[in-house]
Amino acid sequence: MAFPPWTDEHEQLRDTVRRYAEENLAPHAAEWDKAGHFPRQVFKDLADLGVLGIRVPEQYGGLGLDWWYTTAFVEGLAWCRSGGVMMSVFVDTDMATPIIAEIGTDEQKEEFLAPVVAGEKIAALGVTEPGCGSDVASLRTTARKDGDDYVINGSKTYITNGSFADFITLAVRTGDEGHGGISLVLFPTDTPGFTVGRKLDKLGTRSVDSCELHFENCRIPRRNLLGHENAGFYYIMTNFQGERLVAALMGNMAMEIALKDAIKYGTERTAFGRPIGKFQVWKHKFAEHLTALEASKALTYQAVSKIEQGGDPTKAVSMAKLFAGDLAQKVIYDCLQFHGGYGFIEEYPICRTYRDMRLLPIGGGTSEVMKEIIWKWTEMGG
Repeated sequence: MAFPPWTDEHEQLRDTVRRYAEENLAPHAAEWDKAGHFPRQVFKDLADLGVLGIRVPEQYGGLGLDWWYTTAFVEGLAWCRSGGVMMSVFVDTDMATPIIAEIGTDEQKEEFLAPVVAGEKIAALGVTEPGCGSDVASLRTTARKDGDDYVINGSKTYITNGSFADFITLAVRTGDEGHGGISLVLFPTDTPGFTVGRKLDKLGTRSVDSCELHFENCRIPRRNLLGHENAGFYYIMTNFQGERLVAALMGNMAMEIALKDAIKYGTERTAFGRPIGKFQVWKHKFAEHLTALEASKALTYQAVSKIEQGGDPTKAVSMAKLFAGDLAQKVIYDCLQFHGGYGFIEEYPICRTYRDMRLLPIGGGTSEVMKEIIWKWTEMGG
């Protein structure tokens, strides 16, 4: 059997998304980075292409397809050449909403999931808090029961889509300290008492916000609880697998595009009487990177296969994110170096890619956390 198991349909989806990204998004990547935002219409356009609900059941407007189609979607959208746009869209499709499809009630899916698939609502994921970072079990935002409602108080930070999302898949503390007292709720952002704080001034992914969010006596109905109360830590850890897998796919595509751009640049730029791509030091460097990229893609596809088979993908996904995220730093560094002074100015996409992809070993669980997870599974014999 071919691996990965691409079909003509996978290729068609990837080509359709790539065409849209190259024609409608990539030409504006620099402009949207400077503006700090991009048009909401992008979500509606992607909904019209049918790709905002690839794995969502058809009864809620989705396609009901598998992770290989999500892989094709990520690889196509990467040609928008904007880490910010990609991050915003994938928060909407693969970080904030898959858990709703998995454990939400029919009413929750109708109210929150179906409008995302249709491009009518945009979602954010609210987990990280000031002072907690990767230590999810220490989050302090509380949800206190009051009759048929939860009253929420606290704050979040680094929240992508935070300033314009219509709802947040929000991690709150409903029980005792530690991982056993955390729940997930669906929080509409038009709730009184909710405010958007600072938009953080980031190194990269500048075309989408990352915000501080504040909750002061925000009252939402208890029917907005996702799954079981105090089981949120487990849901978050499960949800992280899709987020981390998408991050690995993004990293691989960022490397592939950066290498293609650099190799092409090397045929056009001359120094010392010949194209700079003809110097052996760079031919060998790119040969090494192309080989490492193929290894990274194989490892990531293996993780896709694992998650598709229904087994626990944690170790495979953690390895894929660790390898792709760290490798991207080396490959993209060298692609920028190859451009010389031109790589240091915003005129060339490699400059933006260098900034955007620095997030990969940090967001969704740092490389250090991935190593801890991998070693834990190794000790357990997994």
